[in-house]
Amino acid sequence: MPLGVIVNSLSIVIGGFIGAFVGNKLTDDFKEKINMIFGCCSMAMGISTIVLMENMPAVVFSIIIGTIIGLCIHLGDQINKAGGIMQKVVSRFLSGSSSRISEEEFNATLLTIIVLFCASGTGIYGSLVAGMSGDHSILFAKSILDLFTALIFACTLGFVVCAIAIPQFVIFFVLFLLGGVIIPHTTPAMINDFKACGGFLMLATGFRMIKVKMFPTADMLPAMVLVMPVSMFWVNVVMPAVASLV
Repeated sequence: MPLGVIVNSLSIVIGGFIGAFVGNKLTDDFKEKINMIFGCCSMAMGISTIVLMENMPAVVFSIIIGTIIGLCIHLGDQINKAGGIMQKVVSRFLSGSSSRISEEEFNATLLTIIVLFCASGTGIYGSLVAGMSGDHSILFAKSILDLFTALIFACTLGFVVCAIAIPQFVIFFVLFLLGGVIIPHTTPAMINDFKACGGFLMLATGFRMIKVKMFPTADMLPAMVLVMPVSMFWVNVVMPAVASLV
């Protein structure tokens, strides 16, 4: 059962409703500081999974090559374009007429959170892990962050934030099902390296949230596809070849 996916989507709906009712009562200073805490939590989650890494060269190679692939195919830009399409659909049914910001700023902010909620490395990684191992802890932790993030954004955008839970659920549920298909073909070492790779994405996401460095987290996503095959190749081919030379 995709419990983590369901909880994550519900957290956006609940946070969106609360934020829409609270309105602009929260100060900009409060929003900025609480966002720093979100970033800190994301980095802590990343570090806790990076320590599971069993084959460091395989993970590092996957992150570097995966990011290069992402940059070459402009994956981040493609995700932003997809977010733009979703933004137009959402805005058609739920307008931001009650918002105090301009329509241009409203649309730009809505696009940002669509990408944040639907295409984050943490969410993609957490959904796959839940499908592969039944471990929903990453999605549960993300749900807590998303609850308050949705609340903060809904103070400005209104109830439109709640609607983002629909495409997010569809995307994460598909990834959850894919995780169940992948698990029979993996080993514990491959899964740990996969988790470690996801940890790097969560760490990078944390740096983005506190605005220290804008890592290309969307372009890093291909690493999640590469890491398990590379880990298997490292264990079954490279390490025996090195051992035979010693």
